[in-house]
Amino acid sequence: MPVENRTARLTVLIDPRKKAVLERLCAEEDATPSQVVRRLIREYIERKSGRPWHAGDEPAPAAASRVRHSHVRAR
Repeated sequence: MPVENRTARLTVLIDPRKKAVLERLCAEEDATPSQVVRRLIREYIERKSGRPWHAGDEPAPAAASRVRHSHVRAR
């Protein structure tokens, strides 16, 4: 299986308390927050696409990536 290209950056703003809990839980799992977020993203893609993700898969069509969703605040 090809190695994934990990050069794209995704910046996410979260509540500092959630970040602290995430970091603690990741440390307990001997994983980095980045590893966990990559896993969550892969699981989301697989669930939404209905098929397993493979490192060589093509990115979503450009039109789909431009779709903007309204922002919903998490509580």
